[in-house]
Amino acid sequence: MEKEELKKLAGEEALKHIEEGMIVGLGTGSTIEYTLRKLGQMVREGFKIKGIPTSIHTKRIAKEENIPLTNLDENPIIDVTIDGADEVDSNLSLIKGGGGALVREKIIAFNSKRVIIVVDDSKIVKALGIDFPLPVEVVKFGWTSTKKTLEEFGCEVELREIIHGEPYITDNGNYILDCDFLRIENPEQLEIDINLIPGVVDNGLFINLVNEVIVGSKQGVLTLNKEKTVV
Repeated sequence: MEKEELKKLAGEEALKHIEEGMIVGLGTGSTIEYTLRKLGQMVREGFKIKGIPTSIHTKRIAKEENIPLTNLDENPIIDVTIDGADEVDSNLSLIKGGGGALVREKIIAFNSKRVIIVVDDSKIVKALGIDFPLPVEVVKFGWTSTKKTLEEFGCEVELREIIHGEPYITDNGNYILDCDFLRIENPEQLEIDINLIPGVVDNGLFINLVNEVIVGSKQGVLTLNKEKTVV
C-alpha cells in the first residue's frame, strides 16, 4: 500500500471514536485531512457533532465540508480530539508541529477527555528526535536570543521559512524554530526546560496527553496504547 493509502486508512479508522452529539477537536495535517473529508460526508448524511479546529487551515477544510464549528469559550471540555503527529514513541509521546499548529493543538489536546492520534507507520520511532526536528514556537521579539538559548541544549536550530529569507508565521503571529537534536533522551524534562525560556510560547513535545494511536500499516490498522498493541 502507498503511504497516502496508509494515512487514509488511519484517518478514517479514527472516526469510530466519534459519537453523535460530541464536541470534537479537529487536528491539523495531511492524515487528518482524510478524517475531515470522511467526517464531512457523515455530517451531510445527518451525523451531528460540533468541531473545534486547531488551525486556520483545518477551519477552512471544515467549512468546505460544512462541519459545524464551535470554540473553547463555548465548549471548554472536548469529548475527543483526533490529530496527527510527526513522531510517536513507545510511550505514546509525540513530536508535533510540522504543520505549524503545535500551540493550538496542545491547548485542544489538554482540554480533551480523549486524544486519538492517527499516523502511518513511518511515524513510529524508537526515540523522539531521530527523524524529525523539534518545533518550538517563539515570539518575534528577541527571537535570535531565544535561538541562542535553545542551542545551549546541544541542538542545531533553524528559523522555519516558507521561502528563502521569508519566515514562516504561525496562526498566532509567531515564528517557529526547528531544533535538530538527533535523539531526545528525556522528552519529559526537555519539554519543561524549553518552556521555561523567556520568548518560548510552547514546544512540539506532547507528553502524557495521548490515549491511543491508530497506525495505518501494510498489515492493516494497528492500535497502540501504553499497555498493548491491538491489530
